[in-house]
Amino acid sequence: MSQLPDITGLSQINPLSVEKPQQMQRKQRTPAEPKHGWWWGTGRRKRAVARVRIRPVQGNGGAAVRVQITGDKYKTIDQYFSEERDRSDCLAPLKVTQLADKIEVVARIAGGGTMGQAQAVRLGIARALRDYDPTLEDALRDAGFLTRDAREVERKKYGQAGARRRFQFSKR
Repeated sequence: MSQLPDITGLSQINPLSVEKPQQMQRKQRTPAEPKHGWWWGTGRRKRAVARVRIRPVQGNGGAAVRVQITGDKYKTIDQYFSEERDRSDCLAPLKVTQLADKIEVVARIAGGGTMGQAQAVRLGIARALRDYDPTLEDALRDAGFLTRDAREVERKKYGQAGARRRFQFSKR
């Protein structure tokens, strides 16, 4: 006859009383030093790259999010992005941290489409804000703004019409 373990005592354990480990706490970063008065952050999404720099608003100038077109030509976010979805995507990290009227943002954007560019700006602003004030990292990470979206376009394969599309099969 085989030995079976005694399980009579197991039914008396309350699963709610078992202590759970506390959530892992993130180590606090040290604030980064500004480069020429600006905090920098780089955001990428698909083929779009956004180099973002931020600084606190100086003097009585209003806080603005601008896109640098050439050396001294700028457009506002409203002029650069036509879709409301893209505009709100860019401003989301500033709204979550409640710094929309306290921070000046300048972004240089290259490559990709409009949606990828907007999400690249969002990541760049979030990274720059994290370096500016490390206490904001938890709010930004919980909102998902510090995570780079790793999805990329799948490459086209030889012998096929596209990445997954095959040429039409003909029996005769």
